[in-house]
Amino acid sequence: MNQIGASTWIWTSPFSDSDLPLIARVRALGFDVVEIAVEDPDAFSVERLRSAGEEAGVGFTVCGAMGPDRDLSHEDPEIRANAIAYVHRCVEIAAGLGAPHFVGPLYSAVGKTRMLEPSEREAQRKLAVESLKIAADHAAAHDVRLGIEPLNRFETDLVNTAEQALELVDRIGSGHVGVLLDTFHMNIDEKSIADAVKLAGDRLLQVHTCENDRGTPGTGHFPWGDLFDALKDIDFQGPLVIESFTPGIEEIAKAVSLWRPLDAPSDQLAERGAAFLRASLTPPIAA
Repeated sequence: MNQIGASTWIWTSPFSDSDLPLIARVRALGFDVVEIAVEDPDAFSVERLRSAGEEAGVGFTVCGAMGPDRDLSHEDPEIRANAIAYVHRCVEIAAGLGAPHFVGPLYSAVGKTRMLEPSEREAQRKLAVESLKIAADHAAAHDVRLGIEPLNRFETDLVNTAEQALELVDRIGSGHVGVLLDTFHMNIDEKSIADAVKLAGDRLLQVHTCENDRGTPGTGHFPWGDLFDALKDIDFQGPLVIESFTPGIEEIAKAVSLWRPLDAPSDQLAERGAAFLRASLTPPIAA
């Protein structure tokens, strides 16, 4: 049975100890999992957060915020080292929360888009692979899996499709690295939602679910039937996490082109989205 999750970015940015009451609220809105978006690893206590989750009866997953100084494929070795240290810290946070995954566009900074020659792009990929091999070893030591997330072409120049993400995973060569697919990005860059899901297969760890405009699932033109049919075909058992954004987000607002409020207030978006996902996953009762 798939768990339904919600990203803290729906409500707050950056997540901190002052947001701990949100954990019980997310549970009350119908979610099984809270995805902690880690912009500042020092802004919250892992112990207090884990206790809040246990009290509310929810699990966790962890998502990264890859800004310009957290770039695993940057030419500057100091920036790569800073990014690796950040990923290691997030892996430790995930382990401390009992979260199975640390996910995101871990290969590069969000919003980094450049016209490069093929040889330059390959050099960028090699740096990403080199950095992610180090991160994967750390993840393995903490029994956490990394989820590589393709972003659309307007947010990254490196990994835009499931096929490209899987190529990167193959080059990293670790059983502790898989793929996260996001419906917003898939809607832009995949030829077929179903084919992308099936290509990921058993390496698909998690799915970020939001509408084609990043709003409430089920309110736009994203082909949800294709997604759910494909997830059933691969027997996907991972979490489906609604990732949307509060207008006050700081770390990646420009990178994700968040210029206006989305289609509903945060609680309403989350509650209606959760109901839609649960209804879509529930088999119809035979007549």
